[in-house]
Amino acid sequence: MKHIQALFYGTLLLASCTQPTSRAPVKSCELHGDTVIVYPQSGLAKKIHVDTITTQLLRQQMPAVGLVKLIPNKFAEIAPTFSGRIISAYLKLGMNVTPGTPLFAMSSPDFITAQKAFFQAKEQLLLAEKKLARQRNLVANGVGIQRELEEAQMNYDVEKKEYESARLSIRLFKANPDELILGQPLIIYSPIAGEVVENKVVVGQLVKNDGASVAAVAELSKVWVAGHVKEKDMGAIRQLSQSQITIAALPGKIIRGTIFHINELIEESSRSVEVLMECENSDHVLKPGMYVNVNFENTPQPTILIAPKALLQQSNTSFVFRQIAAGKYVRQQVATNGVLGNKVVVKSGLSKNDTIISDGAYYLLDAR
Repeated sequence: MKHIQALFYGTLLLASCTQPTSRAPVKSCELHGDTVIVYPQSGLAKKIHVDTITTQLLRQQMPAVGLVKLIPNKFAEIAPTFSGRIISAYLKLGMNVTPGTPLFAMSSPDFITAQKAFFQAKEQLLLAEKKLARQRNLVANGVGIQRELEEAQMNYDVEKKEYESARLSIRLFKANPDELILGQPLIIYSPIAGEVVENKVVVGQLVKNDGASVAAVAELSKVWVAGHVKEKDMGAIRQLSQSQITIAALPGKIIRGTIFHINELIEESSRSVEVLMECENSDHVLKPGMYVNVNFENTPQPTILIAPKALLQQSNTSFVFRQIAAGKYVRQQVATNGVLGNKVVVKSGLSKNDTIISDGAYYLLDAR
């Protein structure tokens, strides 16, 4: 019996020695306001990785919708300034023209009246010139009267002014007075180079001097694109330098636009500012009236990019943990401006050479 009792107590003693000893948990960090202190020997310290912030020169992009427009001084509506009836048409849609290319001819009563006045003034000038020459000859031979010579000279000067005025009237009709034939039709010419984009000319049509245009010529090798920058992006509008224009119907085609004017007034309906861009359009891909996609780009600016794991969200606030000393991190609120590739663009809140937690920051959210 003594041997059995000794064995029982020995077994209890051995069991008590092999049971684990309970220990108090080791604290890995502590919180002081917005600052978290992580103990260097803790397992938490090994899960945290930090990076020093650098900047990259990047262009900020702002997408918008644009409208293709004609350049005003490269577009002309053909509306005769004189009444008449169209008797011949030379133009065709798509026809390339230069300044002075004949478009159509018309019989104009105003032009006929101007022709008659011109030829009458020309005849009167010739008569006055002959009378002046005769009076000069008489005075030179001592048989003329000086007063009659002066009257002839005065009459000649008056008729010459009438003739010059009549010549000017003919030129108002874009006709050459030196090649004028009485009764010739009025020819309407193209005022600019380009191509005929509208043709409403009908032979026999009666047009009035205050009527609508009957044709239009446009130079489409260059066009304007009017884009709109929202009011919330006004801070970056002065840094805009160029744009990329794409068309939904032609995926993959990119057209460069040069910004040359930013409107000073905000459109109340859309709360945006109109930005005009000039675009090369030699292939006529951009059609006036077409809607396009515009991606505005500003001049390259030093930009801070951080890893997505560094950014935390809480109560509609974005923040990171910035290192202020070894093992000491402060919560730093930041403002972001979208994503570029696999990085987050930081608009404000951080500076170059700041050190932040790039991975493992979420472990600090439970710091007490």
